[in-house]
Amino acid sequence: MIDRVLFMGVDGGGTKCRVRLRDRSGASVAEAVGGLANLYQDLEAAIATIRATMAETLRQAGLTETDRRSIHVGLGLAGAVTEETTSAVRQALQDFGSASVDVDGYAAFLGAHDGGDGGIVIAGTGSAGLAVVKGERHWIGGFGFWLGDQGSGAILGRGALRRAALALDNLIPSSPLLEEILAEFHRDRDGFADWARHALPRDYARYAPRIFAAATSGDRYGAELVEEAARAVARLARELLARGAPSVALVGGLAKPLTPFMPEELTAHLIAPKRDALDGAIMMARRAAGLTGWNI
Repeated sequence: MIDRVLFMGVDGGGTKCRVRLRDRSGASVAEAVGGLANLYQDLEAAIATIRATMAETLRQAGLTETDRRSIHVGLGLAGAVTEETTSAVRQALQDFGSASVDVDGYAAFLGAHDGGDGGIVIAGTGSAGLAVVKGERHWIGGFGFWLGDQGSGAILGRGALRRAALALDNLIPSSPLLEEILAEFHRDRDGFADWARHALPRDYARYAPRIFAAATSGDRYGAELVEEAARAVARLARELLARGAPSVALVGGLAKPLTPFMPEELTAHLIAPKRDALDGAIMMARRAAGLTGWNI
């Protein structure tokens, strides 16, 4: 067994699971990436993915199963919103020193503000806003693909595919972006519709990079979709500020490409995240072990 305490952070979502291991001083020891780990979509599969990605991280660090008792784990997980799901994760990680489980947005918040007051707008496959002010959490959005996720990659992609369907029927003028999408489906109406019947939010979100590229090249629908997403994210940010957040960080895969499209009046309130969600999860693990800060 190792003779030092280590801290592991897990960031699990609908696209991938990331794991990072740091020592007591904060130095990085190892990292690994696995598949999707959304507890809400498939609890057992998500836990299996989390365990497998953690095991790969330990393997990279040259650690064995007997070393797990010396490792405190913090997990920020999509779908960790009920006692049933969080208890299931803790039960599955009983062989570690401790396991602190919270929703992925909270881990992202901790990392972005280094544990201080503030807000985040998560703009990734899905979207949501979270502010923590004087210890109180303020959630905005986060209702998922069917009820919310405005400004997310999934809604951005869905908007492009909906326009492509309209263009296929000559109901709106086409564009290079829409023609590229239709060509991917060989302009086959039945195949296009069948894909949509089975598509998950992450399947729509994979179109986000080409939508941003289309917007940059002057495609009318690319620009329209990106502007819609920016307005949605701006609404979330304004509400977080109204609830007392001193500043807001944009996090997630769309944070960087959306930043240039943010309204000018918001820029003074937007900050770059200080740390990522993995380090936020590690902060959870450190707190569970009675530590604060990074250089102890």
